[in-house]
Amino acid sequence: MAGNNFFNSNFTEPLAARLRPETLDEIVGQQHLIGEGKILRRMIESDKIPSMIFWGPPGVGKTTLANVIAKQTKASFINFSAVTSGIKEIKEVMKQADDETLFGGKTIVFVDEIHRFNKAQQDAFLPFVEKGSIILIGATTENPSFEVNGALLSRCKVFVLKQLNADDMVALLKRAIHDPRGFASQNIEIDDKDLYFIANFSNGDARTALSTLEMAVLNGDISDDKIVVSTEIIEQVTSKKSLLYDKKGEEHYNIISALHKSMRNSDADAAVYWLARMLEAGEDPLYVARRVARFASEDIGLADPRALEIALAAYDACHYIGMPECSVHLTQAVVYMSLAPKSNALYMAYNAAREDAIKMLDEPVPLNIRNAVTKLMKEEGYGKGYIYAHDTKDKLSSMQCLPDSLKDKQYYNPTTQGLETRFKDRYEQIREWKKKHSGEEQ
Repeated sequence: MAGNNFFNSNFTEPLAARLRPETLDEIVGQQHLIGEGKILRRMIESDKIPSMIFWGPPGVGKTTLANVIAKQTKASFINFSAVTSGIKEIKEVMKQADDETLFGGKTIVFVDEIHRFNKAQQDAFLPFVEKGSIILIGATTENPSFEVNGALLSRCKVFVLKQLNADDMVALLKRAIHDPRGFASQNIEIDDKDLYFIANFSNGDARTALSTLEMAVLNGDISDDKIVVSTEIIEQVTSKKSLLYDKKGEEHYNIISALHKSMRNSDADAAVYWLARMLEAGEDPLYVARRVARFASEDIGLADPRALEIALAAYDACHYIGMPECSVHLTQAVVYMSLAPKSNALYMAYNAAREDAIKMLDEPVPLNIRNAVTKLMKEEGYGKGYIYAHDTKDKLSSMQCLPDSLKDKQYYNPTTQGLETRFKDRYEQIREWKKKHSGEEQ
């Protein structure tokens, strides 16, 4: 094993650097941009690159894409760091690009972390982008709408790179194990479930995943001319216990059900526990946030209209901040949902309406609430009898809006929980008013 030992490897670069893709086909994920026939792939392959911004979370391939472009383009390629460069350096590079233009060449300037540039630094690029001296490619983890000058942003095409999912990450890890630039010569033994654990632990960051795998291999057990990477080693490397949680299996649905039912039962402590079980096992926080947003309307609704605002705010926090920081935002949302008054009146209303809608798909829209877009429609009675509520004294009318077969049907049955009692009072007042004024002209 001595000649095949990881410690005796000639590799000095980190695994993530060694495995950096050199072609589009080697890039994992982002198929919505670089899949066969997709717009960014066509631009790169035809060497017709516009100024553009790559926006996405860390480790999804923004710099990798820039490096692939550098290898495939016929243009001069300048790698620029927003961390170490000032206006002086920018002007020097721009002069170099201008000189290149005089000889019919073109220059691509890649700016990593472009959001770190201040307004004056970003403005220094603008005239050169405008006159075509450079093609600017910026990479940012921040929303470019807020972090890139409007004038510069308007001259760039924004491409949104998505977070890598667990399958993408596992494919990358398997490539690392079998690629000559990775561990092909080391004879690595590791279970798929442990690869998925690394993938989930890395939360969509390819660099983190590869670094974790590298550390696990470094600490693997050498046995029978192979390196065995066990679950215990990975747990030591990540300092995390592998929880019983399969993101695609039954336990996934059991635990999200436990969270939902704990919130419905107003058990904040149980809800926080099940939330922690999911997040610490590597669940996508956005998945949890989506379920909480659903709960806000399905189980709370108008009993506390702010519940949906809290849920959506938590989703935004998860999107922009990510794990582990966003765990506290989800905790806030989950506790709020647990303690809020409960009503499923909206859920029941939609289900009842849905049942009728499916059975009566051919029910015509009443003529009085159709738009008379053409003269013929008006002659056919479209819009006849329509009453504009704002023109009435009470801002109400007894005009019929349901099909005749469903006239007076009631779907929404408000409860007396929380703020919904106010909606209940208003709802009943409106129904009583309409009943009293039925058939009248307002």
